[in-house]
Amino acid sequence: IEHMAFNGSAHFKPGELVSYFESTGARLGPHVNAYTSFDETVYMLDLPTDTADVLSRGFDALADFAGGMTIDAGQVDKERGVVVEEWRGRLGASSRIRDQQLPVLFNRSRYAERLPIGKPEVIRTAPAARLRAFYDTWYRPDRMALVVVGDIDQAATVASITRAFGPLAART
Repeated sequence: IEHMAFNGSAHFKPGELVSYFESTGARLGPHVNAYTSFDETVYMLDLPTDTADVLSRGFDALADFAGGMTIDAGQVDKERGVVVEEWRGRLGASSRIRDQQLPVLFNRSRYAERLPIGKPEVIRTAPAARLRAFYDTWYRPDRMALVVVGDIDQAATVASITRAFGPLAART
């Protein structure tokens, strides 16, 4: 789900989101990024605050992450290899130590059984409809928080947030 946020949404066609923010000087990784841990997914946009349009598009992107992802089956298939490689890149001595520690730290918990990234066989085969169902169930306004930090016009920022996030509603 986290990766699919960057692969098509209500306001950004596949490939457009990263291209747009790179055109403003932001880069994928240091400025436009996300991560998923055991109990949260965090999307981060580090954008220039001196351009109202860039901030507005940033709020559009974040609102799309919250409720406007397309989760297109073709895009899911394209992203599978990227996620498997991310999983593979975490293998090594530290992963072997982690695999020994987690069952002790999270005794009798699902956290001890599966990392947030998932298992390669599931990543390779999970149907897009299953991802959509998870997204529709758990990506809900009542389970989200938005944090804005920077040299901003507070009233204009509140108006932009209200415009972008106001229409969001739980889908299931």
